[in-house]
Amino acid sequence: MGDWLNANATLDSIGDGVISVDLSDVVTALNPSAESMTGWTRRDAIGCPVRSVLRIVDRDTRKPVPDPLRLAMMSGHSVTLTPNSLLLQRGGGEVPIEDSASPIRDGTGQVVGAVIVFRDVGNALETSRRMSRVAHHDALTGLPNRLLLIDRLTTAVALCHRRKTPLAVCVLDLDGFKDVNDSLGHLAGDQFLVALAGRLGGALRQSDTVSRYGGDEFVIVLGEIEHRNDAVLVAQKLLKAAAAPCGVGVHETAVTASLGVAIYPDDGLEAVALIAAADAAMYVAKRAGGGVYRFFRPCMP
Repeated sequence: MGDWLNANATLDSIGDGVISVDLSDVVTALNPSAESMTGWTRRDAIGCPVRSVLRIVDRDTRKPVPDPLRLAMMSGHSVTLTPNSLLLQRGGGEVPIEDSASPIRDGTGQVVGAVIVFRDVGNALETSRRMSRVAHHDALTGLPNRLLLIDRLTTAVALCHRRKTPLAVCVLDLDGFKDVNDSLGHLAGDQFLVALAGRLGGALRQSDTVSRYGGDEFVIVLGEIEHRNDAVLVAQKLLKAAAAPCGVGVHETAVTASLGVAIYPDDGLEAVALIAAADAAMYVAKRAGGGVYRFFRPCMP
């Protein structure tokens, strides 16, 4: 009797959810953590089919995952829940979980049921998502950084290669932005860049990518163009967005931008080569006085 009480006290005190079933897949026990995560009270759950109490689906497909308890009883070994699993609570909530199930044996070694231990991994997933965002996005503007840009551009190039369609890469650099920092201060300059990032994004389609490449330089990927003229229209929109007056504190300021354009596959076959070609075209635009765009040409200095 004492051993049974000690075992139940231990189950009630641990933070992981614990549910046991018999050979007919009926719930025989669950601890308070399992009650909290499933939304089922012990009184309601015991004696019910476990598929009613422990409803687990794939987070992406929303389809039920293989029952780990049944798998553990059939195999006679411990089973780990498939990744990306989501527990559907009785009250309608959802909890991302990890778990493992093991068979329960009697004194003769025969399998008489199974037990599953599961934990809420929602905080861990959120932390992972935040860390991923920090690693792949610019801290000031929230735009994709170089790392994410290269990844997206590489993916876009591969897609265009399969479809045999072109794409455009634009490099945009502000003209005289140093004067904004010198006259209004770096905080005002940061505010200007944040506002500019929003305007550039507003000039693009959802399928396009705008990235802060560094300082006051932005790289834009136009992944779905049919003709060179499509890039011309977007380049004009980007220059207009960059030149729009921007309120920074009590001041209103405006600067122009220089923009270079490179076309896949004519000007490069890989992400880095396309960015380099667009960057070279941007410097030609800047030497022309700024506020204009130029397409890359192999003969560019």
